[in-house]
Amino acid sequence: MKGERKAMLVRIEGRVQGVSFRVWTRDEAERLGLTGWVRNENDGSVAALIAGSDAAVSTMLQRFRLGPPGASVTSVTSDEADADQAPTSFRITG
Repeated sequence: MKGERKAMLVRIEGRVQGVSFRVWTRDEAERLGLTGWVRNENDGSVAALIAGSDAAVSTMLQRFRLGPPGASVTSVTSDEADADQAPTSFRITG
């Protein structure tokens, strides 16, 4: 239904730590009007929860495949999540 929020829990792998991936993610998400969070994981990946319109979520998933300059993304996986669990802004949590 139009106007509903969609949420995805995303895992990005490759050279994604030490290249400002989290800051880039927050900036891109805010441009798209998304809420959620992004964090580094101990295994070298980045995890994110993104929530917003279907179009904005789809666009962000595409952008994750490219990443910021200096990143080398090898894998992006995503699973549907509960949009009600997303914060009201976009945060870097770890």
